[in-house]
Amino acid sequence: MDEIRPNSGAQAHGLVPLFPPGLQAIYGECRRLYPDQANPLQVTAIVKYWLGGPDPLDYISMYRNMGCPAQDVQEHWHYVSFGLSDLYGDNRVHEFTGADGPSGFGFELTFRLKREVGETAPPTWPAELMQGLARYVFQSENTFCSGDHVSWHSPLDNSESRIQHMLLTEDPQMHPIQTPFGTVSFLQIVGVCAEELQAAQQWNGQGILELMRGIRIAGGPWLITDMRRGETIFEIDPHLQQERVDQGIETEGSNLSGVSAKCVWDDLSRPPDDEEDSRSICIGSQPRRLSNKDTEQIRETLRKGLEFNSKTALPPISGQKQNHDRAQSRKDSLDSESSAAIVPHELVRTRQLESVHLKFNQESGTLLPLCLRGRLLHGRHFTYKSINGDTAITFVSTGVEGAFATEEHPYAAHGPWLQILLTEEFVEQMLGDLHELGSQDEAKLPKEYSWPEKKLKISILPDSVFDNPLQ
Repeated sequence: MDEIRPNSGAQAHGLVPLFPPGLQAIYGECRRLYPDQANPLQVTAIVKYWLGGPDPLDYISMYRNMGCPAQDVQEHWHYVSFGLSDLYGDNRVHEFTGADGPSGFGFELTFRLKREVGETAPPTWPAELMQGLARYVFQSENTFCSGDHVSWHSPLDNSESRIQHMLLTEDPQMHPIQTPFGTVSFLQIVGVCAEELQAAQQWNGQGILELMRGIRIAGGPWLITDMRRGETIFEIDPHLQQERVDQGIETEGSNLSGVSAKCVWDDLSRPPDDEEDSRSICIGSQPRRLSNKDTEQIRETLRKGLEFNSKTALPPISGQKQNHDRAQSRKDSLDSESSAAIVPHELVRTRQLESVHLKFNQESGTLLPLCLRGRLLHGRHFTYKSINGDTAITFVSTGVEGAFATEEHPYAAHGPWLQILLTEEFVEQMLGDLHELGSQDEAKLPKEYSWPEKKLKISILPDSVFDNPLQ
């Protein structure tokens, strides 16, 4: 990428003879907010994505925002992306499907960074951060929604900052727009500490964002990221954890329905030399590919993200992709007519298993109490989708419809997708046995947990086991 100062008019961007309508629409919303900054500093992809370049965002504009003293909003830099939506309408990047649905992925990213004393120009590192998120969206085809979280595990600016993860919310100033190629909303990146990310996972992102809005140093009303913030909201106000977060988890449960993770599972009831129908995924084995139907169902569960789940049902397997309307598919994945039984793929039969062994890395393991307390005890489900293959593990409660695991056969596999049905009584037992998983001390790994009467075993293993499966 290269930093430039754009001039007004199509010629300045090499866009001749027609200024692209999608680009023009976003510029129009920016000009509404910044009428005196017609030519902001801008980071641009030298080789555009549609010409084979690595950066999906054509441009990131950077504005100086004076804040709002009346609302105690401090001065900051405001970054706006161009490229997740359809800028051109000629199918060079996004398939044009009409003006009634979302434009491209249906959103652009924004970011608000506190302006440090003496800064005369905005730092450019947020542009690379936004490009990284855009690459994830383009490669995975998973969209973001307000309340979603992003586990980054590194200071956002590559410093020593505690701000190492992100939440997403609606930009407080930029309004959704209608373009000739569809609708575009603006999702703002908000930098958070590890403890705040964990609270968002255990409860919900919107709840944590609302707490941050009430604390100026943590972001204030417009959720401005301060990379020098050294305290979490729970250190600033110790009452928040117990009075708001813990109470919220107890009464509402968690809105997180799935995560990408390092995980595998073994079918302990099958002899090691029995290759019939491809035994479940083991470390070091070659995974069988999920069918397109199964992949779409798991993807819809993960797309659900942090949105509220009002029905206790898994999404039905659909033979058709729903990428033509991503925003609607996220919302309907668990809220639509989803009580229909899952129809297995005709070439992969569903198998009932007698005994299973689940294996997770440290980070995935720490989410097991969330899965049990925040999801299953509230009649919901939770999915771990492996980042290293097509393995998936879905925990379901007895109140979840549409699952192929049942109380009679609580362990069931459809290719590399395992479902585990846990009764409320067993969930409570497991919570007592897994209470120590909140520790982040990897020196204590591996950890083994076993319930022989239930024929279930769980191992928490170092990352190296998953990163080097053949060693």
